[in-house]
Parts: sequence; structure tokens; C-alpha cells
Amino acid sequence: MIKSMTAYARAEIQTGPTGVRIEMRSFNNRHLDVALKLTHGFEPLEERIRSVIAETVARGRVDMRVQIQEESEAGIDFAVNLPRAQAYHRALSQLKEELGIEGAIGLETVLAGGSMVQALETEKDSEAVWPQVQDCLKSALDQLDAMRRVEGDNMAADFKQRLDAIERMLYEIESQAAGLPDIYRQRLKERIDALTHGLVEIDEARIAQESALLADRSDISEEIVRAKSHIQQFRARMEDDTPAGRPLNFLLQEFNREFNTMGAKSGKAGMSHVIVAVKSELEKLREQVQNVE
Repeated sequence: MIKSMTAYARAEIQTGPTGVRIEMRSFNNRHLDVALKLTHGFEPLEERIRSVIAETVARGRVDMRVQIQEESEAGIDFAVNLPRAQAYHRALSQLKEELGIEGAIGLETVLAGGSMVQALETEKDSEAVWPQVQDCLKSALDQLDAMRRVEGDNMAADFKQRLDAIERMLYEIESQAAGLPDIYRQRLKERIDALTHGLVEIDEARIAQESALLADRSDISEEIVRAKSHIQQFRARMEDDTPAGRPLNFLLQEFNREFNTMGAKSGKAGMSHVIVAVKSELEKLREQVQNVE
């Protein structure tokens, strides 16, 4: 199956006083790499979140932000810094006496000293909020996967067109390769005639033998058979349910190896031009495959 590694998703769930918001972006990467930003206090949920992501995403970089907001009174507490308040009050009283200032020292004046009342960080109940996080995560991953599939379908359509073109050119190469013995026989005759100026009688049997040897060295039938097999495997991988990125990238490397060998063995200009055109299509496929999961 062809799925892109590039996508975006956002989901939000509010249940009672607790809200969960998840935002995800995925990009190309050789392996699965999750960069997770999680609301402070809920770190115990990190491994669970990563595990759920790994069930849906095979590879790619996933940048993810999980925000958990609790508005219940159970998550709010404060503490009074009594020693600081007392010391500050004594200092104010001394200053008042020294300066001869009348009037009482009010609570507002003491609080103005700062840090008299501090918010306490209460322990987060990760277990209680996990079902809500899980539901929100599933919704976000469904969106992400749907977007990756849509882009993957567009890529698959492009792959099929290029494979069809490569297959047509491969049959053209095979057709041209079938006439190589006659080409080599003619070339040998022309070279001998050029060297002897037609004064030496040519042994047709020997010419046939030498041209057959040259044709054997230039035989690309095995490369053609393997290239056809690679096309079949490429198409099968595109229809398979498993992630296709790595296998397709490997097949493209094999494709290039076969056509490079054909190019090295080929002694026919027309065939060389076709092989160059094939390699151009393979390069376009390679660029696209880098974005396949």
C-alpha cells in the first residue's frame, strides 16, 4: 500500500472539567521518530502515547503536541509562606515606628511584598485522564492516516504511469537486442573491408563465429528478465497491505543496477537512448519513493 509520510491532524476532546488537545505533523524520515511535547505532570503517559502511534505509523518523523487542561478544584491548592509574611510584617512595623506613620498595616500591604501565597503543584492523575487522551489520540491518528492515504493514492497513480512507460521501453530494448548478432556481423564485415580494401576473401563461417561471440558478451537477456520481475514486484508491493517505502526503494536500486549493466553492454545507439530515458523515469520514481511510508 502506498501511503505518504507527509500529513497534518488536529483533535480536541472536552469531558467535564478536563480537556485534551492534540496536534500532529508528520514528515519524511527513514525510521519512526516521534518528537512529543506533553503537558507537565503527565509524563507517565508518554510511552503509552508513543506505543499507540507506532501501531498506526510505520516510519516518518511525527512532531506532536499533547495539551491536557484540568479545571477541577481537585487540581488547585495554595500554601501560605507564613515565615516570610511574619518577617515582612515585622519589617513594616519597624519602618512605621521609625517614621512615625499612623494606621494599621493591612493584608493588602503585606501581600504586596510578593510570594506570600504560592500555588502548589498537585500530583496529576495520569490514569484518570488516559482514556480521554487515548480517544483524542485515536481521532488525530485517524485524520493523519486518512491524509497520508489520499496523498499516497495520488503517488500510486503516478507510479503506475511511470512503470507502464518503463515496461514499454523495456520491450523496445528487448526487441532491439534480438538483432544484435546481425549488427555485429555487418560491423565485422565493414571493418575487414576497410582494412583490406576488399582484397581479402572473407570467411563467412568465421565472421558468424566472431559476431556470435561479440553478441554473447553483449547479451542482456538475464538483465531484461530481472527487470521484468522487478516491475511485477513493484506493482505487487503497491497493492500489499504492508508499508511499501523500504521495499520499493530497494527495488529501484535493483532496477538501476540492471539498466546500468544493459547500458554498459549495449553497442547500439538506439538502445542506449532508450536506456537513458528509462533511467530518467527511475530517478523520478526514486524521488517520489522517498516520501512513501
